[in-house]
Amino acid sequence: MLIPRTRRRVVLLSLILLGLADTLPVKAACEDPPARRCDWLHCDKQGLDLHDADLREAVLTRANLAHARLSGARLSGADLGSAVLSGADLSGATLQGTRLVSARLERAILTGANMAGARLERAVLTGATLRETNLRGAALYQADLSGADLSGADLSQANLAQAQMNAARLDNALLEEAVLSRAVLEDAVLSGARLRGARLDGANLLGADLRGADLSQATLAEARLDGARFDDARLDSTTWNTRQRCQPGSVGVCR
Repeated sequence: MLIPRTRRRVVLLSLILLGLADTLPVKAACEDPPARRCDWLHCDKQGLDLHDADLREAVLTRANLAHARLSGARLSGADLGSAVLSGADLSGATLQGTRLVSARLERAILTGANMAGARLERAVLTGATLRETNLRGAALYQADLSGADLSGADLSQANLAQAQMNAARLDNALLEEAVLSRAVLEDAVLSGARLRGARLDGANLLGADLRGADLSQATLAEARLDGARFDDARLDSTTWNTRQRCQPGSVGVCR
């Protein structure tokens, strides 16, 4: 028979566990329907229609979501580390703070998605469509964005250090205070892009199109610029690849 003190402890512990029940992950089998905080670790959901689904804080690590329809889905706080999302439609989806480290997103459609603060280190986004996508403050260190379309995307304060961005489209993109140190942007299109205060030290910009871009106060120290076009680009107080500081009001040519 329980003594009163012990009984009180059991009751208190039961109440604490009941209070935690709503915050614990829902352990869902792979065949179960989508749910917030569900656990689809390593599940095969290839080609599944999940548009507008609530998958916030879900565990989707190593899941196969290739060609899945995830347009408008809510994935904030979800873990998609090493997941396969090749050819998936994530247009208009919410992925704020989502973990996509080493995920495969080749040819994925992310037009208009909110990916602010998302973690995409070493993710593969070759040929992906990210037009008008919000990637503000996102971590894209060593990500592969070769041939991706980021026209009009917001990449301000994003970390793109050592990212592969060969032939990527970044026209009219917002890259203010973004970190692109040692990024590869060979033959990339950055016409009309806003790069004020961006760090491009050691970047490869061979053959890049920067016509009409705003590079005011940006750093291009030791960047490779052969064949790059700077017609009408603003170079106000820009640090050139020779470490020369361009004069205020410089346009097209660092003076």
